[in-house]
Amino acid sequence: MKRRHILAAGVSALTAPAWVGAQSAWPTRGPVRLVAQFPPGGLVDTVSRLMAPHLAQALGQTVVVENRAGAGGLIGTDYVSKQPADGYTLLVSHASVHIYATATRKTMPFDPVNDFSHMGMLVEAPMVLLVRAQSPFQTLEQYLTAAKTKPVRYGSSGIGSANHLFGEMLKIEGKAPQHDHIPYQGSAPAMQDLLGGQIDSVLDPITTNVAQLKAGSLRALAVSTPNRLPALPNIPTFAELGFPKLTGSQWLGLSAPKGLPAPIFQRLTALIPEILAKPDIVARLEDIQTLPRKNAVVGTDFVQLINAQINTWRDVAKLANVEVIT
Repeated sequence: MKRRHILAAGVSALTAPAWVGAQSAWPTRGPVRLVAQFPPGGLVDTVSRLMAPHLAQALGQTVVVENRAGAGGLIGTDYVSKQPADGYTLLVSHASVHIYATATRKTMPFDPVNDFSHMGMLVEAPMVLLVRAQSPFQTLEQYLTAAKTKPVRYGSSGIGSANHLFGEMLKIEGKAPQHDHIPYQGSAPAMQDLLGGQIDSVLDPITTNVAQLKAGSLRALAVSTPNRLPALPNIPTFAELGFPKLTGSQWLGLSAPKGLPAPIFQRLTALIPEILAKPDIVARLEDIQTLPRKNAVVGTDFVQLINAQINTWRDVAKLANVEVIT
C-alpha cells in the first residue's frame, strides 16, 4: 500500500502542468512591469517609482515603471486588464478609474472589479476644498451660505471626475443650489483660473497643493480625511463641520489582470504593508500628505471597498444627473 502511494505521488509530480512549478518560483525572469496609467510627474507615477525598487528587492527581479497614459487613466487600465495573469504585468490602480469613471460612464471597456485581481490599497490622497488667499470665504459655512443665493463656481478636472462628484455631493449635502460646476481639461488649468480669480474654488487632492497651502497662496476650507492631518492641523474636516458623507479620497492600489495564481496573489498582498512601512516611503508620502491606512486594506476587504464606493458615487451621479457618454 505504501509503495502504491509513493508511485502515485511520483506520477502526479511528473504529470502536473508546468505552470504549477512556475507559480511557486515566480518571478523566474524580468522585468516585472508596473503600469502607471497617468503621465510622468503625477501622483501615480511618483508612487509607482517609490514602490518599484522595493518590489524589485523583494522579488529578486527588475521592476520597471511603464507609463501608459490617456483617457483619464482608462487606456492603461484597459491594457492591463487584457494582459496574461502571470504576475509580470501589474497595475497601480486608481480610484478615478475604478470608482468615479465607473460611477459616471454609460459604458466601460472593462469590469472594474471582475476583470482584475485586486491585491490591496497602497495610499489615499484626501480631497481638499481650496480657495485663493484673497477669497472672501474664510470658512466652509460662509462658502455654502453664499452658494445658497448666488453662483459660487468650483472647478474640476472634467465631467465625471472625482473632484466633480465631490463638488456635487457638497452641493447636495450643503443645500447649496448655486454651487456651480466649471469643468476643465485637468486640474492644472482649473487651479490657474482659481488663482486668477475666474472661479471661486477647486476640490482637489491635497498632494499637489501642499506647497501652495504652506506658502499662503491658497486657503483650505475643509479636508476629506476622517481626522485632521497632523501636518495641517488648522484645516477642519468636512465631517467635523457636519458633512460626514464627504469623507473619502482618491486612493491608489496594486492590481493585476484577473485570474492571478493564488501563490503570486498572496505574495504580492503580503508585500504591500511591508513596503509601505519602509522609512523612505513613509517620509516621502508624509511630505506630500498621501498616506497609507493604519490597517492595510487588502484582498477581499479591498474588493468590498471598491464595490461599496462604486455604489455610493453612482448614487451621487444619479442625483446630480452626471453621466459621461463616451
